[in-house]
Amino acid sequence: MALSVASVSKRFGPSVALRNVSAEFLPQEIHAVLGENGAGKSTLMGVMAGFVTPDAGTVSLDGEAMPLGQAFDARRRGIGMIHQHFTLVPALTVRENLALAQLPGLARVVRSESLARSSLDAAKRLGWTVDPDQPVRQLSVGQRQRLEILKALGGDARVLIFDEPTAVLTPSEVDELFDTLRQLRGEGRIVILIAHKLAEVMAIADRVTVLRRGEKVAESAIAETDAQQLALWMVGEETPAVRSVSAAPGAPLVRLSGVTVRGDRQEEAVKELSLEIRTGEILAIGGVDGNGQNELAEAMAGVRPLAGGTMSTVENIGYVPQDRQGDGLAVGMSIQDNLLIVGHREPTLAPHGWLASRKIADWAKSLVERFDVRAGGIQAKVAGLSGGNQQKVVIARALAERPDLLVAINPTRGLDLKATAFVHAQILAARDTGAAVAVFSTDREELAALGDRVVYMSRGRLSESLV
Repeated sequence: MALSVASVSKRFGPSVALRNVSAEFLPQEIHAVLGENGAGKSTLMGVMAGFVTPDAGTVSLDGEAMPLGQAFDARRRGIGMIHQHFTLVPALTVRENLALAQLPGLARVVRSESLARSSLDAAKRLGWTVDPDQPVRQLSVGQRQRLEILKALGGDARVLIFDEPTAVLTPSEVDELFDTLRQLRGEGRIVILIAHKLAEVMAIADRVTVLRRGEKVAESAIAETDAQQLALWMVGEETPAVRSVSAAPGAPLVRLSGVTVRGDRQEEAVKELSLEIRTGEILAIGGVDGNGQNELAEAMAGVRPLAGGTMSTVENIGYVPQDRQGDGLAVGMSIQDNLLIVGHREPTLAPHGWLASRKIADWAKSLVERFDVRAGGIQAKVAGLSGGNQQKVVIARALAERPDLLVAINPTRGLDLKATAFVHAQILAARDTGAAVAVFSTDREELAALGDRVVYMSRGRLSESLV
């Protein structure tokens, strides 16, 4: 059994997503696909899973050509995909979402318990604790991504395509996931992994294919390459490491005293927590996802009310939410309009209360160029961007007005090496110009790279600071 693509090309308007790409994916092998944001990785996976119809080329499974652009047929043949952007129904329970993924193509009465059983069995194999009756809207981003993985494992898929599955997982959760991928490989399945973190690729993959600007530039067995070579293939040049140099912080700008914040189920997600962040300082906050980090960040950004305690803060706040599509972007609108959600407050863009169209366009273009947002122009719909480029729009908007306080949750989620280094440099620059910064991250390397102080959250409380 093998899954192969031959001479696949795809355009989205003026943008070339794929150009004459060929690759083969084999059973009992974990095959990583690397590339910068907008390199075409997700488009290629979408072609194989039947979600994207290519302009040219073929897809074959077991030597038999598959119909193009037919997701149901691809799934029937045993191709399952875990999407980077969630395909869940927030109003339904975990069990009901798992059942929806396994619905037969017939209009008849079915029981969600029986349809979801195989997915819940997969959760047990992974060692994940799952409440099947919990509404999906109450799950954290990390829990929602795990639910996506269970949806794919619930069907008897011979090919499993993982689109950035580790983006919001903690190191221990990544280790557990990798154990599962190895188990799936041992069962003879084809495992395809889109990833940005080179260390993860070196640790888990058997083979790697590298895309750059829609073209395949390299393919290699992992045993025959190294992380430095992979980075060169990805970006075409060496990317310097960005390191945090300890700042000389000023006076406290943000103070929380005995703060309690309730979660979506009215539980105490943050419990009588106190902290302060000074001007010119980055406070990095880590911990296992689901321990109150998101609720604390939302409270600091002013989008979730306090249930107790006091907080003194500022008005000019830049905010990078955890869920870029659900909370950070209006995906049906253009890049310019999404940037303008914050930019309309800039006096030069709205003199005398009237929006200045030409100035707004120039301002939006400058941000798109500065943050290397790869799109067909500032009027391109955000929904058509790759996940990494969507994140760049959120970051650009958060930093556009030089905030006094920056609150960022997993700011480099879904970004490639070069973009991650750039965003880290921008966050450090905000600190160095006097901003107070709170970075929430599940990535220990990111915490160490950015934090002047590092603390960890557990059950809604903070640990001691690590300077």
